[in-house]
Amino acid sequence: MIEFKVNGDYIPLIQLLKAANLVQTGGEAQIVVTEGEVKYNGQVDYRKRLKVKPGDTVEFRGETIRVI
Repeated sequence: MIEFKVNGDYIPLIQLLKAANLVQTGGEAQIVVTEGEVKYNGQVDYRKRLKVKPGDTVEFRGETIRVI
């Protein structure tokens, strides 16, 4: 599990995937989100501009990110 500390109220999902080094580019992040490869709090979510807040979890390719 990756624990990611967010500065501020939230981080956009695309930026979180890049910051956690799970994708190489923002374009790749957008593609994996629109193809349904990302789970947000246990549910597949297709929103590219989703605001991920502390307490949320994101799952992608076997990795879990817990935002703190």
